[in-house]
Amino acid sequence: MSKSLPLRHPDTSDPEFMTRRAWWLVIANVLVPGAGPLLSGNRRFGRLGLRLWLYALLAIVVIVLLMLVLRGPLLFFLTTWWGLGIVAAVVLAYGIWMGITMLETLRQVKLFRVDAFARGLVTVVAVILGVIPIFVGGFGAANILQAQSAVQSIFGGPSAGLKLPADGRLNVLLLGGDAGKTREGMRPDSISVMSFNAFTGQATTIGIPRTTVNFGFAEGPMHDLYPEGYYNCNVSVCYLNSVYTEVTYHDYDMYQDAESKGSDKGIEATKDAVEWITGLDIQYYVFINMDGFSDLIDAMGGVTIDVKEPVVMGANDEGQEGWKPPVGTIEPGVQTLDGYTALWYARSRYEATDYDRMQRQRELQDAIIAQLPKAMIGKSGPILGVLDEVVKTDMPKGEAGIIADLVLKSRGRDDSVKLQLSPPNMDPDNPDFDAARVLIDEAIKNPQPEETAASTEAPAP
Repeated sequence: MSKSLPLRHPDTSDPEFMTRRAWWLVIANVLVPGAGPLLSGNRRFGRLGLRLWLYALLAIVVIVLLMLVLRGPLLFFLTTWWGLGIVAAVVLAYGIWMGITMLETLRQVKLFRVDAFARGLVTVVAVILGVIPIFVGGFGAANILQAQSAVQSIFGGPSAGLKLPADGRLNVLLLGGDAGKTREGMRPDSISVMSFNAFTGQATTIGIPRTTVNFGFAEGPMHDLYPEGYYNCNVSVCYLNSVYTEVTYHDYDMYQDAESKGSDKGIEATKDAVEWITGLDIQYYVFINMDGFSDLIDAMGGVTIDVKEPVVMGANDEGQEGWKPPVGTIEPGVQTLDGYTALWYARSRYEATDYDRMQRQRELQDAIIAQLPKAMIGKSGPILGVLDEVVKTDMPKGEAGIIADLVLKSRGRDDSVKLQLSPPNMDPDNPDFDAARVLIDEAIKNPQPEETAASTEAPAP
């Protein structure tokens, strides 16, 4: 019997054979958790380990297949609180299980029958190999729980709900918030809409100058307050980005349910203005706090940008209190910018127009969206640690995964369109909104390859 099944029924009187057997069992259990106990005689324990190992392989295969053919549902699952909780529990439990199988393997080795010289080495190696998966499982679970915490704090409020596409499209309002000591409250510095085909992922990005005037509002509190349009407003200038300031600075009693949805009154008022300007239904918004932008980029390890022309890191001397001369220049070429430099790339006003800044900010947003997934692989902890300070949105948990899938789909297409509602397409100082909506409708219904979309870009006047 011992000759036919030497691993299960070994000759315990032969230390040399018992030593070789010990190494075989340890190595087998590393390759297939549970194989060590199974080969050594603990069939019930070993078979359980083999089943769990096969389930783990099956789960990996299913995840790979979902990433290839049904990425949306998978990302939906991975952007829910409960989904991430399940994944964290599974990762930790399997890591612990792998450690237990190695301890059981060590018990089945019969150390006192192993050669005395090898006995300690086998023990140390087995213990280390048993502790490693527990450590990896714990580390992985901790990172997943950190992501769970970020999902909980970033996405939606208690009343946030899934919204259906309008005419087959999901429209997301992107706001870049900038605050200054000389300003009344917060004013969105960049305003754009990303419109996704909910089935194909084709994306149309519409940039709207913050200085746009003479607009109205979709049905709601701001329309009731300004039924004839945004004139004679309660702030210094009646620009599009002044809407946020007015509503929040004067603390108007409107949009009472905004906070419960994960929004605020200033964003809701701006959304109503953008819906009127574009003629699109806006399902969700994403607000990027520029004050924390540099921290996110530093957490990513920098962001790579193809700088087209020199960007002076400074503001024009407009006689403002506290004005300082430029601190340097971002030279042309492909380079990786740290957070401080990238923030200047987005904000610089030196000998630049608002349209120049809009273009640079959009380039920076696109670069971060493209490079963030790769950066998350090795820097998820630092990134998640600052993400909730930089991003605010009313996307509910789960829906964020659907939007992420559309973003990934859009990057693989050659018919993305980028339309700026600035000269020559529209004059923000004297806008023709009917003509602008025709341009938007044409860009959405008949998208052209991105290479030809340059004709819709706004040149610097």
